[in-house]
Amino acid sequence: MLQSQRSGPRVLLTSVFRPFACDDEFGSRAINPLELYHNQVTRAQGPFSLRMHHRSWGIMLIQENISAPSTLLDFPTRERFVEELKSHHYEIVGISGIIVNVGKVRETCRLVRDHSPKSTVVVGGHVAAIPGVERMLDADHIVKGEGIRWFREFLGDPVDAPISHPVIRSAFGFRLMGLRAPRGGGDPAATIIPSVGCPMGCNFCATSAFFGGKGRFVNFYQTGKQLLDVMCEVEQQLKVRTFFMMDENFLLYKKRALELLEQMKKHGKAWSMYVFSSANAIRKYDMRQLVELGVSWVWMGFESAQSGYRKLKDADTVALTRELQSHGIRVQGSTIVGMEHHTPENMREQIEHAVAHDADCHQFMLYTPLPGTPLYAGMEKQGRILKEVDLADIHGQYKFNFQHEHIARDDSKSWLDFAFQHDYDVNGPSLYRIMRTMYEGWKRYGQDSDARVRARFTAEAENLRRGYGATLWAMERYLRGSNQAISERIAELRKEIESEFGVVSRVLDRVFGPLLLWSARREASAYPQGRPLEPRTFVERRNWA
Repeated sequence: MLQSQRSGPRVLLTSVFRPFACDDEFGSRAINPLELYHNQVTRAQGPFSLRMHHRSWGIMLIQENISAPSTLLDFPTRERFVEELKSHHYEIVGISGIIVNVGKVRETCRLVRDHSPKSTVVVGGHVAAIPGVERMLDADHIVKGEGIRWFREFLGDPVDAPISHPVIRSAFGFRLMGLRAPRGGGDPAATIIPSVGCPMGCNFCATSAFFGGKGRFVNFYQTGKQLLDVMCEVEQQLKVRTFFMMDENFLLYKKRALELLEQMKKHGKAWSMYVFSSANAIRKYDMRQLVELGVSWVWMGFESAQSGYRKLKDADTVALTRELQSHGIRVQGSTIVGMEHHTPENMREQIEHAVAHDADCHQFMLYTPLPGTPLYAGMEKQGRILKEVDLADIHGQYKFNFQHEHIARDDSKSWLDFAFQHDYDVNGPSLYRIMRTMYEGWKRYGQDSDARVRARFTAEAENLRRGYGATLWAMERYLRGSNQAISERIAELRKEIESEFGVVSRVLDRVFGPLLLWSARREASAYPQGRPLEPRTFVERRNWA
């Protein structure tokens, strides 16, 4: 048995248990797998859906910032969780979950009581936002909001000590067209978490509500220099040059972003960054600043002007999307289906407007009042919340959990399914769109006078030069019979790339393209709705001998 290096309480931090991509008694749903992209973005794209998993970043941050000997279990089975409780004595068991997984959180609490009855049970994560959750779970403490400070105070650690950032690979288990890809995909990335919460305070936003509501957020790193130091450490350990900035509106904090840019220039860092940002925050920068900062992917809301959200005031998101893409910046659009002003008469027009953005990727979610949000409280007061809907089905990818004035609950799923399919039919696979934007960036900046900018786009172009074209070759032929217009657009891009990068590119396309086509067809035949995938289990111990 492992022995701890120091005395004091031992802590077990765990996510809820798998499996996820199935219907089970604890609230898992096959329609709601633990995959961001296949669940919410590319799920209608057949074998071209982007398949990957992401770690439970919150408990990783907590473990990194407490002095107690600790174990982190991420995605254990129930059996593996019980084994851990039996193998080691833990004074504290911390359980993290989201609202749909309340049944799994409840069962995890029960398992602790059965197998480690002297342990103090702490529950956190978005599940803690459910009104009355204390009566649903057998837990000693429910932590609402940021958990590092809570654990430090509970354990007697200095609560205001600097935040130590864990080393986090952004994704794992990447698959495409039926094949496993290199770890992290073709361009491995690390996750950086500059802050939690969101100051915008949209009424439907669970994240904003969970961390205090409109105007409230917790900045872990106040300056660009602090961020650079964290990113340099992660770069050294993971050998990455791409960072997913997990911040609800990273570009909103312009002073910090521009300080980071100056530090990157000073140290010659040709990094790429994936960021979340509102349209109006993006407009505070000129395109050259974004390019030099390394912004290569922007996740942006496309809600229509009638929605009234301040983050979109006076924003032409179609024009902004085109402008970003012309500078090699991929755009991940996000559209809410079933807002208050949507009706059966205007819904198709609203979806077509969203699809007209031709974003590189497009998330569609149902308008969903989640427990703990202002939207939920308001609808509950109006008597519009459908109380018979299981919490496990309130995730925005199935049906309404409220009474919409114009759209029936069953119709909400039909409209959501139509949005995903229409985007795929009109714009083609996201992978094709991503490569198209990458190529635009190369054409514009491949010979740039700034060595950092030139190095970043040259590195991206190497992916186009050495194998990405084979994916285009396979997509082109796969879609030839079902969507001739998209097939022709893909062929045009492939030919441009081959012409640009020469004979090696052409040879690779014709050598590996047939293999990818065969694999894609096999995957689509065997798994028409996508292969069910589960994350592997992670066990990480800190301050143990």
